[in-house]
Amino acid sequence: MSFDRLGLTPELLRAVEAQGYTEPTPVQAEAIPLVLAGRDVLAGAQTGTGKTAAFVLPILQLLNASRPEPRQLPAGNLRPRGATGLPIRCLVLTPTRELALQVEESVRTYGAQRRVRSTTIYGGVGFDPQVRALRAGPEIVVATPGRLLDHAGQRTIDLSSVQILVLDEADRMLDMGFLPDIRRILALLPARRQNLLFSATFSDEIRRLAATLLNDAAQVQIARRNAPIELVRQVVYPVDRERKRELLSHLIRSGRIDRALVFTRTKHGANRLAEQLARDGIAAAAIHGNKSQGQRIRALDDFKSGRAAILVATEIAARGLDIDGLPHVVNFELPMVASDYVHRIGRTGRAGMEGDAVSLVCVDESGLLRDIESLLRQPIARETVAGFEVNRSIRPEAIRQRSNAGPRPSNGRPNGRPLNGRPNGHPKPDFGGFAPARRPKHGRPDNGQRRDGAGRPTFGRPGVGIGNRPSTPKQAQRHQAGRGDRSFTTLPGERLARTRG
Repeated sequence: MSFDRLGLTPELLRAVEAQGYTEPTPVQAEAIPLVLAGRDVLAGAQTGTGKTAAFVLPILQLLNASRPEPRQLPAGNLRPRGATGLPIRCLVLTPTRELALQVEESVRTYGAQRRVRSTTIYGGVGFDPQVRALRAGPEIVVATPGRLLDHAGQRTIDLSSVQILVLDEADRMLDMGFLPDIRRILALLPARRQNLLFSATFSDEIRRLAATLLNDAAQVQIARRNAPIELVRQVVYPVDRERKRELLSHLIRSGRIDRALVFTRTKHGANRLAEQLARDGIAAAAIHGNKSQGQRIRALDDFKSGRAAILVATEIAARGLDIDGLPHVVNFELPMVASDYVHRIGRTGRAGMEGDAVSLVCVDESGLLRDIESLLRQPIARETVAGFEVNRSIRPEAIRQRSNAGPRPSNGRPNGRPLNGRPNGHPKPDFGGFAPARRPKHGRPDNGQRRDGAGRPTFGRPGVGIGNRPSTPKQAQRHQAGRGDRSFTTLPGERLARTRG
């Protein structure tokens, strides 16, 4: 089947051809006609199957076919006042800023022949530039939930004209705890709209969300539930816990691994591993939630351009990354949740290309490996690397936040207290550098901004703003008076602080 049989307009066909694509992927072939017909769609497809184009292409065609006249928005609907342009007609929600940027890039790429104005809304960057972009009148907004709710709370966005809602990587958004925020966003949208839900898996939670969100939905199932990409070769290298980095360096220098995305459990572990590999003469970069947006973009650019052969990442930071032709994924540490293994290895073996998933497994992780194999319903091949045979006298230890730098006391603390107050066996997760969302107090909307005792926003005022201490007695008194009245949200992968300009 070719793209011209899907009902796309000539300008979209030319844009697709300009990208070198001649035949649609299975999810594109099934989903595009359904979206063009105005149906709600529940689509299950792994990463690398072309699902972004499966909704971007038909959405561009629908918006171009029924474009309204520019209008002056009513005062108070959007602040600062005076915003002009077309209303927001399509909202795409993504779990991470990286995925938001990639989706919006696809909008620009496929809309090159007939432009549809679009913008991205995500945390970790200035607030006011996004307000200015919204005032320009984008028809498509690609957003992460937390920052979108910030704009809704500040009344800098008007969602009353949204005709199409897309939840991209919905399973990852649920995993990251965004379900309450998704429900709050749904309450801001018109009741009559087209809904598209894309997910790598059809978990029970996804099906429950779909039942409340979708209306007479068409179902597109491309990938088996929790099934890895078929073109991925999987192998486990048993190794002692303190020799993992040494083995990884050996595999890279010997040519068994050349260009790889390497997963660790913690942000500190990602930094430390990248530094250790650099000392071994291997160009490596780290990406995790404590990195600024600029640092994350530079690390990803270095990896894509070949300046860095290894990109070390945490699970959260790597979600939504689009890396073409990635030959290897390495589980330096196995994930605590078996289904995350499937998502990790799905970043290789994409678009018809073969890939390798390598897992370095120590005695502590034998239970995690059993869980993964139970999920896959098949064992993973084991191979022993000469010179790295396992020392059978080493006893398993509880998995914790550990840097693999050498022996530590059994609970990871010299004084015997559990790390970060967590029991052994539960490492502190990487929420993109920020704490999980806090719920609003007293049922009030939580727009992510602190307020003083009089209820005024403290944003932008020195000494009282987010992340600062009161600098004068009067500010301290107001700050203390407002403590019981304050509620705010810190969301996974998104910064709370806003900067001007």
